[in-house]
Amino acid sequence: MILPIVAYGDPVLRKETEEIDKDYPDLNLLIEDMFETMYASKGVGLAAPQIGRAIRLFIVDASGFNEDGDHPELADFKRIYINPIIVEESGKEWKFEEGCLSIPGIREDVSRQPNVVIEYYNEKFELIEETLDGIAARVIQHEYDHIEATLFTDKINPLRKRLIKGKLNDIAKGNIKVNYRMKFPLVKAKH
Repeated sequence: MILPIVAYGDPVLRKETEEIDKDYPDLNLLIEDMFETMYASKGVGLAAPQIGRAIRLFIVDASGFNEDGDHPELADFKRIYINPIIVEESGKEWKFEEGCLSIPGIREDVSRQPNVVIEYYNEKFELIEETLDGIAARVIQHEYDHIEATLFTDKINPLRKRLIKGKLNDIAKGNIKVNYRMKFPLVKAKH
């Protein structure tokens, strides 16, 4: 089932997330719905807070970055991250333009370190430690930020953030056109 994506301004995006265990209700269905939602909205990652759940879960499928064959390391980069912890980030920070399904229509340069070591449970609740770099590391860092109540707009130049403040307010109010289901925090339900 395609779920609505929570828009910028919703308190769940700033809420502390909780760890889950293998008995979390309908976990496999939730993961399936998250992938369906992510694909329908043409994203490469989706964190549980973006669908209104304050839990430590996110999914990624960055294979779209390899459409031109430029990033063969991402050809099969599809993962489920349950209760992840970034153990280490290293390397010289580099800028790359990021966007977010919860903040449609805004793309900004974000500086991040290029290397990451992450520990997480997969969908079978097997503990995995993975070392990633480049675009794969960046995708992970972006989604990880969501479960840490951080948005990519928190990491941009303060002047740029002031310049996009009006656009961010428009998103929260639902004054934006998107081609996927969204839930806007400042839009009153129609009776």
